[in-house]
Amino acid sequence: MTISTRGAQAPAVLVLEDGRAFRGRAYGAVGETFGEAVFSTGMTGYQETLTDPSYHRQVVVMTAPHVGNTGVNDEDPESARIWVSGYVVRDPARKPSNWRSRRSLDEELVAQGVVGISGVDTRALTRHLRERGAMRVGIFSGNAIADEGTLLAKVRQAPEMAGADLSAEVATKEAYVVPAIGTKRFTVAAVDLGIKGMTPHRMAERGIEVHVLPATATLEEVYAVQPDGVFFSNGPGDPSTADHPVALMRGVLECSTPLFGICFGNQILGRALGFGTYKLKYGHRGINQPVQDRTTGKVEVTAHNHGFAVDAPLDKVSDTRFGRAEVSHVCLNDQVVEGLQLLDRPAFSVQYHPEAAAGPHDAAYLFDRFVSLMEGQRA
Repeated sequence: MTISTRGAQAPAVLVLEDGRAFRGRAYGAVGETFGEAVFSTGMTGYQETLTDPSYHRQVVVMTAPHVGNTGVNDEDPESARIWVSGYVVRDPARKPSNWRSRRSLDEELVAQGVVGISGVDTRALTRHLRERGAMRVGIFSGNAIADEGTLLAKVRQAPEMAGADLSAEVATKEAYVVPAIGTKRFTVAAVDLGIKGMTPHRMAERGIEVHVLPATATLEEVYAVQPDGVFFSNGPGDPSTADHPVALMRGVLECSTPLFGICFGNQILGRALGFGTYKLKYGHRGINQPVQDRTTGKVEVTAHNHGFAVDAPLDKVSDTRFGRAEVSHVCLNDQVVEGLQLLDRPAFSVQYHPEAAAGPHDAAYLFDRFVSLMEGQRA
């Protein structure tokens, strides 16, 4: 990525790896950037989206036409920085209006060097990605613009998301502790594969002291904190490359410690149980995805951000090295696996984001389910 100073009126062009191009105006930093083009259907929560480490090396297309209306505040980021590699909007707000706003979204993108483009027909771009699938893309503005043949060659030289091992790039390098709110009831070791800040907060609200550990943590380091439960977080990249987290999770399963995983953690559990994973055509990203909890029949509106999924049978209980396992949740749009649970050990996972930052609160009960597992184990 190369960037220069702010230039909202500078021309910009977005070039997809299949050769289609969209022209617009620079939004945020001016220069060039590359990543995987994906779209998010959330109508709100852009600040949480931008700072979600799971979006590392992705260029996010916002399907909502108006973006930036509430500006940027200092309370809602999910991590210490913006992780998207590029940002695509149709109509950016001319002036933010919210009592918590400290600066405009454009100013924040400039300050963090994020190259974006506005004035793009995001509806046409989203339809193209739905039909052709997520693909590599480049955004070029200002002096970075050249003839489309040259720009297309640059896009096709960028790395693909399939085969990318990225969790260690976004995870904490040093362990830290999020203290319980109120009376401490449990201790949880959380393996950071790209964790969002709201996730340990949701556990802390339930009296859990959360020890957030690097993605490279060993089994000995996990159990050094004497955990009542172990959590595996969301994160970016291809789960087929995550051999260390898979081995770590198998060690936890061998110990029968209560285990909970979300998003990337769900894919890690799938691999640990012997299931495969695969890349979705264009993924699930947004805060309005319908998921059914098959254990209760309840349908939830959920927040998603994933481009890979677990390949597990929906119609039967599977035998694994850790006992029986079944698909606990399924996406009602396309029948993609959205959750797994073991029937003979205290372990489960979901593919979506129950911390709801941003998003609906339908799935908050999953943190209570994790607490129940730890209570049961302690009893």
